[in-house]
Amino acid sequence: MAEETQSQEQIFLEECIAEQEQVAAQVREVEIFIRQSTEEVEKLARRNAEIENRLQQMEANFDTIPRADIPNIYNAARKAQGRLFMMQGQLDKLKSDHENLEKYRALLSSVIEILRSVASSGATAAVTDTSFSPEQSMVVRIIEAQENERLRLSRQMHDGTAQHLTNVILQSEICQRLLDTDPARARVELEKLKEEVNHTFQRTRTFISDLRPMMLDDLGLVPTLKRYVASWSEKTGIKGDLTVVGKEHRLAPYTEVTIFRAVQQLVENAEQHANPSNVQVTLELNGQMARATVEDDGVGFDIDEVMAAADARKTIGIASIMDRVQMLGGSLNFDSVRGRGTKAVLEVPES
Repeated sequence: MAEETQSQEQIFLEECIAEQEQVAAQVREVEIFIRQSTEEVEKLARRNAEIENRLQQMEANFDTIPRADIPNIYNAARKAQGRLFMMQGQLDKLKSDHENLEKYRALLSSVIEILRSVASSGATAAVTDTSFSPEQSMVVRIIEAQENERLRLSRQMHDGTAQHLTNVILQSEICQRLLDTDPARARVELEKLKEEVNHTFQRTRTFISDLRPMMLDDLGLVPTLKRYVASWSEKTGIKGDLTVVGKEHRLAPYTEVTIFRAVQQLVENAEQHANPSNVQVTLELNGQMARATVEDDGVGFDIDEVMAAADARKTIGIASIMDRVQMLGGSLNFDSVRGRGTKAVLEVPES
């Protein structure tokens, strides 16, 4: 048994070292992009300053400037500002990615150091019980998964909300300049600005809801799943249905969030990978075991192949959900064959 534990620890150590090497390569690549983007931002900032001076000269001598030149000058200023804002947003994203990757690399270094210390103690480790237990290894994996999830959320914020806010700033500056020179055009731009702000607001609300639906705490699992499946179906155009079997009642908060996250992940996996036309979610509550089933009519997959890849990546996806479910004394099983859809069954104790 001790030899088996040491073998598992050695495999995990090798996986961590390989992951650390990949992260180090990503860090070097991001650093190159940061240098290149910094140079581009500095160049664009100088160009933008030149155009700003030209605008100020035009506004100071507005009556003497040919009318045909005014739109061209404003268009040039708008394009220069847009390019500068876009590159600044890209640079901010790269810096954030670099910071998160460095944190992840530091975490991996700590894990590797612990694993090497355990390995170097040899047989003594088994006697003194300083080696990783299965529970400790699971905790390490969850920590790594959390760091990966933070990195994913950071990228999502920069690619989504941050970029939209950059567009809002740009449009507001355009409106400000047009108010005195072309009020009619300013009204058109203000309408566009209003639409952009509303769009950004809706995206932010969706993002917050995906992080933690308030309904889950206030109303419980069943109403939250009903709302989620309905909104997911409306957003994707894929038919989605939820069936509840048994008497509806509240479960422990950690059980409800585990079931909700699992169903959310399974449904989104079906959307992204299975190309289904229908997804059926069934929640069964009998007072002892809660069972959630997600079944789609998509392309299916090779279970062993996909689970091995998910376990190797150690992301917050299926592998980490299985860890969470097992910690609650439950199980997550798949029935799938290529070309014949997928059925996933999650079971956890209700108390």
